[in-house]
Amino acid sequence: MTALAGPSAAAFWATSLRRWNAVCWMLFAAMAVGITVMHRPGGGMYGALALLGCVVLSYAVLDRFPDNPVVRPHVYLWVLVLALGGLAYLRTSYAALFMVTLPHYWMFGRTPRASMGFLGLATATTLTGSQLQLGWSKDFFGETAVSTLIVVAVGVLIGLWAHAVVEQSDERARLIEELERTQAQLSEAHQRQGAADERERMAREIHDTLAQGFASIIVLAEAARAGIAAEPARSAQQLRSIESTARENLTEARELVGSGAQPGHVATGSVAQTLRRILDRFVEDTGLTVDADLEDLACDQQTRIALLRCTQESLANVRKHARASTVGVVLARQPYGVELEITDDGTGFVVEASTGFGLDGMRKRLAELGGRLTVTSSLGDGTRVLALIPMDGEVAG
Repeated sequence: MTALAGPSAAAFWATSLRRWNAVCWMLFAAMAVGITVMHRPGGGMYGALALLGCVVLSYAVLDRFPDNPVVRPHVYLWVLVLALGGLAYLRTSYAALFMVTLPHYWMFGRTPRASMGFLGLATATTLTGSQLQLGWSKDFFGETAVSTLIVVAVGVLIGLWAHAVVEQSDERARLIEELERTQAQLSEAHQRQGAADERERMAREIHDTLAQGFASIIVLAEAARAGIAAEPARSAQQLRSIESTARENLTEARELVGSGAQPGHVATGSVAQTLRRILDRFVEDTGLTVDADLEDLACDQQTRIALLRCTQESLANVRKHARASTVGVVLARQPYGVELEITDDGTGFVVEASTGFGLDGMRKRLAELGGRLTVTSSLGDGTRVLALIPMDGEVAG
């Protein structure tokens, strides 16, 4: 029903239409009274009233059923065009009707071109009716033609301006809608990414804590069962280690699921002391020789956790895969950050062929702190794991 599409245009024209409705109904009533009072009864008066009645009836139907597909806005515009021509011919106050109904061409034209077309037809019929009544007289050229063309020109300018304003409004509304939709999609993507990151973080924490603890329990349980008859003292020690590891796993599990608890909690204190306790437990459980050179340095909690997890993962790999006899661990403060080196004299492996979660988890954990992990190994030549974490704003190269 409007010359423009979109919710903004519809709202604009609906508001305009409501305002002009009141004016139009008052004008229709005033014209009917004026025609009746100012003209003597006869064919001219009745003809003018009949034309005005057709306009009023068409407008009333359109106003009452705006969304009915049977009611065509263009039908009303055709009635208005013809009625204006007839009233101009009868010389019956057509000018006021023309001026007040100017917005209707823009409101009820389906496109700007259609609106301009109906306005042109209204102008032509009005001028034709006046010319047939007045002929090519001075009154026709001096008053009717000039005043009509001025009114039409003003109506065209106002209509085109309104069309441009509403078109810009629609474009802004479309851009705002697209922006809101994009923001919603981005928010949803961030939520999905956040959930994926959280799942990955939890998986890494579980692998580095609970999974390693369970693996250690299994190895100790198998060793204790195998030596319970021949080495009862050794088996008893292994059972104590199983109990201790199980308790630690229980604590870690509570940390992971507890509300407000931070996964991967590490008790405060010297990072060197924490690593020595891990190495002592490793020696006790495996019987391997460990050469440790641990500098007593200060670092933040996240760095402590990363160093601890890298040590635990490396020692777990030595226990499960390396078949080594000696392990070396060096923790040192370098000019470019904290460096943790773990070596073994085991069977080694092809680094590029490794598909385990542990090394990848260590790399990601260090990357979150701006660090990096270097793994050097080959078959038969042991393995070297080097973790570097920058400190005090340094960045690993």
